Amino acid sequence: MKPSTSTPAATSSLHAQIYARFRALIEAGQLKPGQRVSSLRALAEELGVARGTVQAAYDRLFGEGYLVARGPAGTFVAEHAAPAPPPRRASMRKAIASRTAPRHVTPADTGEVTIEAGGDAPALLQLGVPALDEFPRKLWSRLLAREVRHAHALTKPAPAGYGPLRDALAAYLHRSRGFALQPSQVFVVPAYTAGLALAVDALALAGDGNRTAGGDAWVECPGFPPTAQLLARVGWQPRFVPVDEHGLDVDYGLQHFAHAKLAVVTPSHQSPTGVALTLPRRVALLDWAAQHRAWIVEDDYDGEYRYRGHPLPALKSLDTADRVIYCGTLSKVMFPALRLAYLAVPLSHVDAFEAASARAVYGGCPELMQAAVAEFIGQGHFSRHIKRMRTLYARRRAMLAAALQPYEARGFALRLQDGGMHLLLDVPPGRDDVEMARRARAAGFGIHALTAWRRGRPGRRALLLGFTNVASDAHAQRLVAALMRAVGEPAL
Repeated sequence: MKPSTSTPAATSSLHAQIYARFRALIEAGQLKPGQRVSSLRALAEELGVARGTVQAAYDRLFGEGYLVARGPAGTFVAEHAAPAPPPRRASMRKAIASRTAPRHVTPADTGEVTIEAGGDAPALLQLGVPALDEFPRKLWSRLLAREVRHAHALTKPAPAGYGPLRDALAAYLHRSRGFALQPSQVFVVPAYTAGLALAVDALALAGDGNRTAGGDAWVECPGFPPTAQLLARVGWQPRFVPVDEHGLDVDYGLQHFAHAKLAVVTPSHQSPTGVALTLPRRVALLDWAAQHRAWIVEDDYDGEYRYRGHPLPALKSLDTADRVIYCGTLSKVMFPALRLAYLAVPLSHVDAFEAASARAVYGGCPELMQAAVAEFIGQGHFSRHIKRMRTLYARRRAMLAAALQPYEARGFALRLQDGGMHLLLDVPPGRDDVEMARRARAAGFGIHALTAWRRGRPGRRALLLGFTNVASDAHAQRLVAALMRAVGEPAL
């Protein structure tokens, strides 16, 4: 189908006019999900414009999820490109109650939300969940169906991970995160916490003559709560090191806990504040690890998603002393049910990690899924998906930020960081973010309080809001209005 360029106004660039017309046709339902559109060459010839003009418009439509490219088959309208019409209010209340709200929630608690939430949908504004509506399900289904025909789909998985997936991840990390390693240094695990457990188990097996079976461990404050919980369960003593606008306060750690033997950090996008660890602090942290023969576990939390400039290089890429164990996840990039993450470990400790993998209690990851992911990465789909999601998330983040902006006059302050998959919304002075988050969760939201991630210690009070599954500007406005009602904020 050829879109007319008679609208919008002629003052817009040609590629902007083509983009706007396609978007209008898709959102109006005149171009339907799955419908094929003209090729670059054909549309350029029909409109009498340069091919690069059409390419610029299509690139924007690809990035925002309106179109998808299917190789030789052509270019098509994405299956979920047009936002679904809002369902009835009663239907939404029923969906929230069945999925996320406790039994005692009343209609007054949930408000008049008019956003669809299916039975398998995440909670509203939930953290850490990728854009499920934009995952290339048909492509994934084809890869999975092809792999299920092979014998490895029925065999017991290798403890350290499926060989071709380890190959693919090693190549991906070299290309995208800036450090080279052998496939034998990559270990596949079900989740970040499993990776952290594997790391401390392997370090205990390795010994190293420095009490690596336990001891003090630097943990960010505020920080991801399961990190400290897991370390405490396996015999380490979490030592909380504050985070400021430059990331982990390494000087504080050196002053108070210099003889610790482990640090767990999120340097690219600190969890949950979103700040990046500055270069001087990265160098100081690496120097401390080298001098004290300590270990650093780098959780590359949301490192793929940076909305200004290029993604930051991994801390591991600066590690000349080989003291960094790198953790990444596939589930947060692709979909949560995948349950796959990975470690990149020093070559000197591969044997210890092999032994620890063989005795791990989680029993490995399904090889069928690993094989499909290996193909997904190897064929370039993983990198393209990240690139497309980076553009889409920037747009969805802006939608939620715009919907929150009118509440700034009431003391709700939003400080946008350069990356990540959630926003941090400061609450008005005197308000209890823990209580606000509790009330919001009772109404079907999946948000968290910053104070809870600081273990109740005094400090900044804020709410953590996921934005990756915000579908449109109107969707964002309805979500924010419902959230404010849930936390007791009067209507605007």
